[in-house]
Amino acid sequence: MSSGTPQEISNFPTLSGHGKAMLDFMAEHPSAPTFRNQSGNRLLENEVEELREFEKKHIGQPITWAPGLIPDWLRQFIAHVFTHVPHYRALGSAPQKFADIPTINRADLAADIAAFVPDTVPLERLINFRTTGTTGHPMLIASHPVVAARYLTFHKRALLLNGITLKHGRGQVGVVLLGFQQRCFTYTSVTPTMDDSGLAKINLHVDDWREPEDRARYLNALAPEVMTGDPLSFAELAKLELTKLPRALISVSMALSAGMRQMLEARFHCPVLDIYSLNEVGPVAVYDAAVGGHLLLQPELYVEILDGKGQPVATGQRGEICLSGGFNFCMPLLRYRTGDFASMAISAKGPMLVGLAGRSPVRFQTRTGAWVNNIDITHALQALPLPQYGFHQRADGRSVIRLAPSVMHLADEAKQALASLFNIRQLIVETITTDNKILQYTSDLEGAHP
Repeated sequence: MSSGTPQEISNFPTLSGHGKAMLDFMAEHPSAPTFRNQSGNRLLENEVEELREFEKKHIGQPITWAPGLIPDWLRQFIAHVFTHVPHYRALGSAPQKFADIPTINRADLAADIAAFVPDTVPLERLINFRTTGTTGHPMLIASHPVVAARYLTFHKRALLLNGITLKHGRGQVGVVLLGFQQRCFTYTSVTPTMDDSGLAKINLHVDDWREPEDRARYLNALAPEVMTGDPLSFAELAKLELTKLPRALISVSMALSAGMRQMLEARFHCPVLDIYSLNEVGPVAVYDAAVGGHLLLQPELYVEILDGKGQPVATGQRGEICLSGGFNFCMPLLRYRTGDFASMAISAKGPMLVGLAGRSPVRFQTRTGAWVNNIDITHALQALPLPQYGFHQRADGRSVIRLAPSVMHLADEAKQALASLFNIRQLIVETITTDNKILQYTSDLEGAHP
C-alpha cells in the first residue's frame, strides 16, 4: 500500500501504489476536465474480499422464484425487517399473508428515512446521498461503502448476459461515468476488486473543459472498457471523435428508446445496455431484445405488479412495480411501490418486466433557442423545500411550473431560481391537483425528446 494524502487515505483505505498512479494519471492528464468533487470507495481490506465472494455468489445465480410464490429467503427477510427496522417493528407482528403487509412509497421514505434503517447497521460506516427522482420528493438514501460497491456485481451480470466479461484491471481505466448538465458531481476513483483499475465521473458539458476538443482527447487517453450514462450524455458523446471505443455502454436513470439504442450501437460498434435502476435498490433489470423485456438482475429482489389498491394483479396484467429485498442492508425495503409501471412475464431466461414505463429524458428551450437539460432544473430548485413539482413547456415555448398546494407560497422563489438558470420565455405557475405521482418533466415542443 502507498502512503497517500490524508484525503486519499480516508477515501481509499486499501490504495496500492499503482492505484495512486492511476488517480494521478486521471486527474493530471493535460486534457483532464475540472474535477469539482472528491470521492472514493472507502472500502476496508476485509470488505474487498467480502465483495469478491458476493460477486461469485450472485453474478450467475438463477432467479428461482415465480410471481405469487414467496421464496424462503423473503420469509427470512420479512422476519429480520419486522424485528430490526423501527418502521415495521411499530406495526407489530408481520401479517401471515404477504399481500397484507402495507406498501410504502417514496414519500414515506422522504418523511423519515431513519425509521427505515435497521438497528443492526453500524452508524459510523453509514453514508447517504440525496436524490430527487421523477416525483420531486427530496430523499436521503441510507447506504454504506459495501452497498455502493455491490452495484458492480449486477452491472457485470447484465454485461455477462450480453456476452461481455470485464477484463480491465491494474493500470487500466475500467469505467467512465458520463454526465451532461450545467452542474455535475465529478471525481476520480479506483475499484479495488478490479486491482485498482481507474474510474472517473466526468461532465461532457463544455464549461467543465479548457477546450471542447479536450473531451475526446481525454476519453481516448483513458480508453475505458465501459461507459455509463443516460440518453442525453450519450447523445453528446456521439458527437465526439473517439479513436478508442468502449466494449459496452450502460444507460441508466432514464428510459432509452429503441431508436436511440440502435443509433448508439451503430456509432460505437458495441452493445448498449438499457438498465432499469433505482437509487433505492440499485440495478433492477436489463433490456433483452431477444425476449422482449427487461430481465431481472437481482436473485434476492422480489418483484410484484400491483393494482391501485396495492393488491397483486394477474400474471401478464399491467400495474405498478413493487419491490422487496435487495442488496442495500442499510435500507431494506418491503413492498416498496416505485411509481413505475410494467407487466410481469416469465421468459426462457427468467422473470422479466414487459412494457416498462420508466423515466424519459426531456430538454427545454430558452428564449435564445438553447436547450437546458431537465436535470439542470432539478438542481436549480433543489434548495427549495418542494415535496413535489412538475415542469412543462408548451408548444409555443411558454413554460409551466406545477407546485403542491402546501408550497405555493414558494412560487416566487421557484420562479427566481429558474430565471437565474435560463431565460424562460414566460413562466406560469399552476397548482398540482392530485396526490398521486406526476410525470415531472414534460414538453410539447418539437425537439424536446432527443
